[in-house]
Amino acid sequence: MTKSNDLSTSYLHDYSKSLQPKLSKWRRYLHQHPELGWCEFLTSSYIKEALEPLKCDVFTGEAVTKSDQRLGLPTEEIRQFYYRLAEEKLGPSQFLEEIAQSHTGVVARFETGKPGKHMAFRFDIDALPIQEVELKDHIPEKEGFRSNRQQTMHACAHDGHTAIGLGLAQFLDQHLDQLTGTYTLLFQPSEEGLRGARSMVEKGWLDGVDLFLSGHIMEGELGTVTATTQGQLASTKYETTFHGRSAHAGANPDSGANAILAAAHATIGLHGISRHHGGDSRINVGQISGGQGKNIIADYAKIGFETRGSTTEVNTYISNEAHRIIEGAARMQNVTYETKKQGESISVPSNREWIGKVKQALTDSHIVTTIIDDGVVGGSEDATLMMKAVQDQGGLATYMLYHSPLAGLHHQPSFDYHEDVLCVAVHTLMSLVVAEQRS
Repeated sequence: MTKSNDLSTSYLHDYSKSLQPKLSKWRRYLHQHPELGWCEFLTSSYIKEALEPLKCDVFTGEAVTKSDQRLGLPTEEIRQFYYRLAEEKLGPSQFLEEIAQSHTGVVARFETGKPGKHMAFRFDIDALPIQEVELKDHIPEKEGFRSNRQQTMHACAHDGHTAIGLGLAQFLDQHLDQLTGTYTLLFQPSEEGLRGARSMVEKGWLDGVDLFLSGHIMEGELGTVTATTQGQLASTKYETTFHGRSAHAGANPDSGANAILAAAHATIGLHGISRHHGGDSRINVGQISGGQGKNIIADYAKIGFETRGSTTEVNTYISNEAHRIIEGAARMQNVTYETKKQGESISVPSNREWIGKVKQALTDSHIVTTIIDDGVVGGSEDATLMMKAVQDQGGLATYMLYHSPLAGLHHQPSFDYHEDVLCVAVHTLMSLVVAEQRS
């Protein structure tokens, strides 16, 4: 459509609507080609290809994340699996070689060359290890864009979040001469498991940012936006490996040191941690494996677990207690152990100033029909690390919700949402960009 010089509400309305076909196209391609965290090879290539023609600097590979701050990297087997799939789709590629060792993710920076605020936006790009349903009334199945990968699915709307980011990039590109300041779009790898944000913060991408926005597609009435949120649980993800000593389970069991028993005692002990008076707390052992045979004293075992708290203090308490219990379980069975942090987030509320900003920006919008001041998110989000980085330097940060009817809840095989929510989200972000020009 023809570019407007005044960026009026009616123009932003029409521009948002004009993007809908592209938003759906991007979302559906990404939905059909999902990749797990730190394995977003094809996804990163797709994002890069969409951004390169635009008036922005595009950063990839080791420029995006600080290598030694990447948490929960995949096994070599998983990494190679997704790399081969991307290579089969794209053919030999220098870009794939550059990101081969899980240096996924993309950053786009738009510089207007004029004084103004620095706004940053985070969009998560990874999928989940879930097998998508094949039911005939499931829209991705019905319309031909269901995941083509076994046990991998965009069941948390990150395909939509990525499309929203690309839509915002299109708007910034076409109207850069009408804007001031700097705009940084962070296409973050490995949000699931809370593994990717820390490495982007440590790389310095939030330095000097005045305004930070992230958000999520969530259950609700289409056209509704929640301006700020609170209640994200601080969380830490761990993997503990116990190392014992194998022995014949019948002939000389006393000469072994049973790693599985250590893991079992730890599992029971972890779920028995006393709760903290300062707020809600959670702990869950979600994975346990080990041993080599029924007649062999197990010389290794592994558990994967997480701690959560309504505040960072509560989560730290649960985490410290977990380490104490694991050490005790290892001593009971005379085994050694090692614990690795696999992911983390903190509890950070949005700045309430965003309520007024969102209402002012969307006063006359016909796309966003309802604005909720504040919402509660009961899960965990590593965007909180980015939020705190901005808030610590005097900036304002918010985590928004874009509401849509859902088919199946988040992290379920039947998950889906109404694609019109993509237009709602892009319209919201565009309107906030324009409103900051007038503030």
